[in-house]
Amino acid sequence: MTTDMKTIDTSKNFPLLPLRDVVVFPHMVIPLFVGREKSVKALDNAMKADRLIVLVTQRDAHISSPQKQDLYDVGTVSEILQLLKLPDGTIKVLVEGITRVYLSEFISSDDTIAVFVRDIEREAEGTADTFALHKALLEAFEKYIKLNKKVPKEAFTSAASIEDLSHLADVIAAHVEMKIAYKQSILDIGNPAERIQKLVEFINGEMEIMFIEKKIQGQVRKQMEKTQKEYYLNEQMKVIKKELGQGDSEVDEIEELKKSIEEAKMSPEAQAKALQEVKRLEKMPPMSAESAVVRNYIEWLRDVPWYKKTKDNRDIEHAMQILNEDHYGLEEVKERIIEYIAVRQLSKKLKGPILCFVGPPGVGKTSLGRSVARALGRRFVRMSLGGVRDEAEIRGHRRTYVGALPGRIIQLMKKAGTVNPLILLDEVDKMSMDFRGDPSSALLEVLDPEQNNSFVDHYMEVNYDLSHVMFITTANVQHKIPPPLLDRMEIIEISSYTELEKMKIAKNFLISKQIEENGLARENIDFPEEMILHAIRHYTREAGVRSLERVIAKVCRKVAREVVLNGNDFKKSITGEVLHLYLGPIKFKYGIKEQKNEVGLANGLAWTEVGGDILNIEALLIKGKGKLTLTGQLGEVMQESAHAAFTYIKANQQFFKINDEYVRSRDIHLHVPEGAIPKDGPSAGITMAVVIGSLLSQIPVRCDVAMTGEITLRGKVLPIGGLKEKILAAHRANINHVIIPQENEKDLEKIPDYVKEKMIFHSVSTMEEVLFLALENPERFFKDEKKTKILYDRWKGSLNDWKLDITGIDAETSVPM
Repeated sequence: MTTDMKTIDTSKNFPLLPLRDVVVFPHMVIPLFVGREKSVKALDNAMKADRLIVLVTQRDAHISSPQKQDLYDVGTVSEILQLLKLPDGTIKVLVEGITRVYLSEFISSDDTIAVFVRDIEREAEGTADTFALHKALLEAFEKYIKLNKKVPKEAFTSAASIEDLSHLADVIAAHVEMKIAYKQSILDIGNPAERIQKLVEFINGEMEIMFIEKKIQGQVRKQMEKTQKEYYLNEQMKVIKKELGQGDSEVDEIEELKKSIEEAKMSPEAQAKALQEVKRLEKMPPMSAESAVVRNYIEWLRDVPWYKKTKDNRDIEHAMQILNEDHYGLEEVKERIIEYIAVRQLSKKLKGPILCFVGPPGVGKTSLGRSVARALGRRFVRMSLGGVRDEAEIRGHRRTYVGALPGRIIQLMKKAGTVNPLILLDEVDKMSMDFRGDPSSALLEVLDPEQNNSFVDHYMEVNYDLSHVMFITTANVQHKIPPPLLDRMEIIEISSYTELEKMKIAKNFLISKQIEENGLARENIDFPEEMILHAIRHYTREAGVRSLERVIAKVCRKVAREVVLNGNDFKKSITGEVLHLYLGPIKFKYGIKEQKNEVGLANGLAWTEVGGDILNIEALLIKGKGKLTLTGQLGEVMQESAHAAFTYIKANQQFFKINDEYVRSRDIHLHVPEGAIPKDGPSAGITMAVVIGSLLSQIPVRCDVAMTGEITLRGKVLPIGGLKEKILAAHRANINHVIIPQENEKDLEKIPDYVKEKMIFHSVSTMEEVLFLALENPERFFKDEKKTKILYDRWKGSLNDWKLDITGIDAETSVPM
């Protein structure tokens, strides 16, 4: 039966057969295998009628029961030429496309889908130059067949005999390889001229791609031929050299590798692995890429130290001399190193210690590690962990990766050349993690004395003994180190330097170093101690001495310039005017505190990564409903402390002489300058409570007292950290009275004696004591006379030294109202 497209009756509906991964064009004869129940039913309905069926492609081939939205809008009315039912239940059907149609309406039932269609090809007749389009398409198709061997040459012969434009475009589109979506876009076009233009454009693009692929394949073929030629010539050269008695260089190289493996004195496991790789190398062509990878692996196994060890210098006096030469102070660290050397003299089984120096920047943690290595006579290597976020940095990459290398630990061992170097892991608190792994977890094996005797690098794939290594790590803050890693290390805290220590370091180390580095002679500059102290106080504010060294270096450069201008005999005495000329106006004010007692202003003490600092906490009353507003970039913990302090004062207002009107109808705005600097931590709790108490009672806070401590809702004062840095900050600001938590009294041992001699410390356990000591007239704050009398008796000695205004309070009489 032959069906002309003009005889199709579009007024009736047709059975619909959804297709997967195939587009059927008009005039295209194609076999299809049908197995879905609805599709089989559609074929039955078509066979019972006029053998016509609409074929339309699914948008997603994975959908088993497609609906209207899952199908393209344009399909092909096709005639069933032949139908054969197979034993497995599927149907093989041979169809021929007749015309493209638009699916205008769907009629869906439980077992089949039918559609009404609109013939879009007849509505859009081509009007372009038929001959030119016909010729352009045939020429493009002919070139395409020559480049694409998958299309038979007979396809061009068949296409050349077709004169109808629409028919020709559909036949060629059926033969050209393209994606389903693109084929469907061509089927959608009813106008033959537009369809041919799009088809020619696609064929030309495909030919450009195929031409480039062909060119690349030709280049690859030439390279392979060149490689084969080189291999063949190399093999001939080997035979010629053998006949001439000149030996085999490759054999010599293999023998040298075997000899070096024997001399390396590896562990049995590593030696067996190396020899196994040498056997693989012997069987490989020398020019192959794999042979270079294997040779590189063998060389790494050979070059890592397996037995070579430096002898520890166990002379305690020598170690002390070197440590004192390089660093001033740091007695706790020096004492720990001396202990290690002493134990090494008595026991040979001691495993390498793992020390962690924790302290602010610039206090000498990294240089101290170098000094320890020099004192022990060990090789020193350093690895910075700042920003490391890939586990492979520690354990290495597996050899399956291109360009794989061992981890940094094995690389450091190779660089050191001995099995017992001192490895400094710098900035251990600044590691991070991402999808590539957690380097801090990889360090657990490295820094655990019970495990690191069998450390396995991913690249090396053999156990390596790190138990003889002395590991020293450094960090700025302890809380950022992961707890499992922290548990494996011995923490040694290095606190901020005092002014006296900074002056000694500058006098004994920094000035001499900068004089030498800037090409000066000692006679060219006179830097007196008072000017060093002036530079420390007014041009630096830090825990360490880095900024101080930069200041001294700047002064030395200025002097060097004048020496060049005035001759080598020139000498410069550093005075205050000279420092102002060289360094500019002073950058920091020293020893300046509030000059008078004020309401709602108190001196808190803060710890920062660069040392301690004074925290001036201030507050004001404004009209409101008794709320608390906090500003100054306060962290969550500090905000919670402020609310705890506020709640404590409000909850106990019946014991204090506080204006009830202020509590009910005023808001408190509490601010902590400087606003651009983030702040956090609980240690400002008692300071904020004093500020709020002062504000609500309108009693000034003493300006010559600073305080630190955490507050609870019940008014208890809890201990805090960083006491030494905070007290040094108070000393630097010329504040001589400091209120501290009672549980922090033990930390006063770490405060230098010359600082303790100039300061008075008041250890408190309750908030009432803090308020009694901090407010100008404490008898005006407490309602309870007995409590005031008790507090007076408790702090009688301090009050005499402090010269508090205690008018009306007498130990022998009752407290007046």
